[in-house]
Amino acid sequence: MVSWKRKRGGGGGGEEPPVRGAAEEEKVPRGHVPMLAAGGDDDDGVDDVGERVLVPVTLLTDPSVAELLDMAAQRYGYGQPGVLRVPCDAGRFRQVLDIAMHRRGVSSSA
Repeated sequence: MVSWKRKRGGGGGGEEPPVRGAAEEEKVPRGHVPMLAAGGDDDDGVDDVGERVLVPVTLLTDPSVAELLDMAAQRYGYGQPGVLRVPCDAGRFRQVLDIAMHRRGVSSSA
């Protein structure tokens, strides 16, 4: 199961109140790792928009996902606080995870 959620989107109409946002991020199902698809190559190191993804731990050893993790380590370092940021736009990250799930036989539905 891969769960997507818009993070730090612009404009109003957010799905969750700001007070509950931090508490909800702490709820990670067993066997999953929260990641943030933080696309864009901002020079200031701040990403405007990202999508939070719950990635099954079984996908972390897939070569494509491992390459993204290496890119994250090079860009952000190993001491990232909070959700693990991956320097990849959300669309490309979805493709990589879909391919990895297909290779591993992981279902994308709950």
